Amino acid sequence: MGMHFSQSVAIIQSQVGIIRGVQVLYSDTNPLEVDLVINLPHDGVRLIFDPVAQRLKIIEIYNMKLVKLKYCGLPFNSPEVLPSIEQIEHSFGATHPGVYDGDKQVFVLNFRGLSFYFPIDSKFQPGYAHGLGSLQFPNGTSPLVAKTAIYVGNMAAGVSGSEAHKLKSPAPPLPLSCYHNNLYPEKAEVIRDRARTRGLRLHLFTEGSSATRVLLEPKKHCFTKEVWFGDTCEDVLSAFGAPSRVFFKAEDKMRIHSLHAHKRDKIRRSDFFYNYFTLGLDVLFDAKTQCVKKFVLHTNYPGHYNFNMYHRCEFNLTLPPESSPSTDPGKLIDVSPSSVTITAYTKWDRVSEQLKGSARPVVLNRASSTNTTNPFGCTFCYGVRDVIVEVMANQHIASVTLYAAA
Repeated sequence: MGMHFSQSVAIIQSQVGIIRGVQVLYSDTNPLEVDLVINLPHDGVRLIFDPVAQRLKIIEIYNMKLVKLKYCGLPFNSPEVLPSIEQIEHSFGATHPGVYDGDKQVFVLNFRGLSFYFPIDSKFQPGYAHGLGSLQFPNGTSPLVAKTAIYVGNMAAGVSGSEAHKLKSPAPPLPLSCYHNNLYPEKAEVIRDRARTRGLRLHLFTEGSSATRVLLEPKKHCFTKEVWFGDTCEDVLSAFGAPSRVFFKAEDKMRIHSLHAHKRDKIRRSDFFYNYFTLGLDVLFDAKTQCVKKFVLHTNYPGHYNFNMYHRCEFNLTLPPESSPSTDPGKLIDVSPSSVTITAYTKWDRVSEQLKGSARPVVLNRASSTNTTNPFGCTFCYGVRDVIVEVMANQHIASVTLYAAA
């Protein structure tokens, strides 16, 4: 619980041929409101992720016949052991009275971090005071568990099984066992002066050593790093460590937009990126100076071509409005429009009027060299001062590129 979506996908991909028919379910129109789901229909398992944090919050087993389940080493669901009411009580012990959903005719038995769902015919509806204990079944007709849900903490009182996954509880934190010595961002602040962007300040966390008696006990370690335009490769490596990948730009398709497109470098050089996937960040270095000239911040929305390549970068970018201050002649007071803040969750149509970006966007249609089709469609890039905002069809921001203005 708390594992990031990308790590879960990597585990499933490593079991290719064993885990089959994997489905990813998400909402195109409301990606922040509807849960992100990995469905394994051949295994009867559904992994439900928080749509904002993109961390695993519920494991739902909806076909009990396809799995074998144990608790404390003893099976309570298998071809030989049926998950009846008596078996669940024998395996897990006594619990508080459950919740009965009369509309769906389902009885929910809750333990800490675990819920069992029993289909109950309306004629066996339990009494209010006695719950499950008031149910009377003929011999051999005790209901079996139809679905199991695993989560963190306790189920809210009075919540039916079908509504459990809709609770707006915080996503579980990323467990230490999932750190794998990588860096992860708490948030990223774009450092600007009045006129232009200067650099980035990242609040990071990773696995560190504990200061307790057990020196080898791991714990979460937080710190802050800053990188600036003009920093060298060594500066960036010192701040963030080795990148996940180094990518060299083989060709510059944007050269056609340059005033000097006909000129070619006498010496063939290539700009290159440091890709930090767990930070949701790319750093572009100039081929000649080998100094930072661009930052690319990714939001990792489902439905984007690069989805699941990067973690979401929790950035905060504050831009002054385009329009200059105006003066009210009646009151002789400067009326200055307020600044605009862009985050990973900002929708472009809500801030574009204030920022007055480029009127005609650049259409960006990504495709690989081996497969020229892009099922997700194109995105649109708008220029705002020294920032390029890539916008999806649903108006969510896919990425923000910061570059050093001349």
